Amino acid sequence: MAAPLTSPTLTIGIPCYNEELTIGKVVRDFRAVFPAARVLVIDNASTDETARLAREAGAEVVSDPRKGKGHAVQTLFRAASTDYLIMVDGDDTYPAEEAPKLIATLEREGGDTVVGRRVSEDPAAFKMLHTWANDLLAGTIQTVFRSPCDDLFSGYRLFTRAFYRNVPLIAKGFEVETELALQTIDKGFVQRVVDVHFRSRPEGSFSKLNTMQDGLRVLRVILWVVKDFRPLMFFSAVSFFFALLSLGVGIFPIIDYVLYQWVYRVPLAILAAGLAVISALSLTCGVILDTIVRYNREQFLVRLRNYE
Repeated sequence: MAAPLTSPTLTIGIPCYNEELTIGKVVRDFRAVFPAARVLVIDNASTDETARLAREAGAEVVSDPRKGKGHAVQTLFRAASTDYLIMVDGDDTYPAEEAPKLIATLEREGGDTVVGRRVSEDPAAFKMLHTWANDLLAGTIQTVFRSPCDDLFSGYRLFTRAFYRNVPLIAKGFEVETELALQTIDKGFVQRVVDVHFRSRPEGSFSKLNTMQDGLRVLRVILWVVKDFRPLMFFSAVSFFFALLSLGVGIFPIIDYVLYQWVYRVPLAILAAGLAVISALSLTCGVILDTIVRYNREQFLVRLRNYE
């Protein structure tokens, strides 16, 4: 059943790469549910007929030659101009009929963004490694930020104009969903969550994710999360590590001095002093960077209030 949308205005944004098998159906499904919405496909350097089929189905297509979903999402945020923006993958795993849930949740509960939490009875819909990575990253974010974090890797999201026009994104690839979650928490945006049905890709359609590469990427993202958003925590841990090394190496020159009032292991004493200096410098960097991050966060909130 179509869901007419007169106010607020809506854009359906579909970042995709080589989805010629499914993109036509995805566009038609969303046009059927939201006849008045703008359907915008971001063609992320596809080498197949994705762009042509999207246009034939009635979508507006914007080409982004930079590979990576993060680049496509950045382009989508710049191209959209409506009150609401629904972002959905072009692989036909998210039914268009679930989209009104996102809008209803936002209008009922308020907020800046709504995440569609994937629910499926099909065990093949979720890859085991991706489920593990989602849980690991979500657990890390909950520990670091002390904030609940649901389905990090969901590709079904609703954003208000204040969100997508102001949130800073630098992620290039599939870690963009993680960055969206982090920026939501860090910048004080309000996020809502609603369950949406999730299904397997149709036969002949294949995921662009790589198990080993994305596993390593998850570990890299965890380090990036702590370093960029909680620098004092990150550099305090580095400082503590080097302090322990300094103590472990320096204990022998200390014993020499206590026993003989003379240091016989001079190289170890020099190494211990160097490690102690690195420890102090790391802690200093953490304090300085934490101050900068805090200042930038305050300036962002000021700009956001002026935008509103």
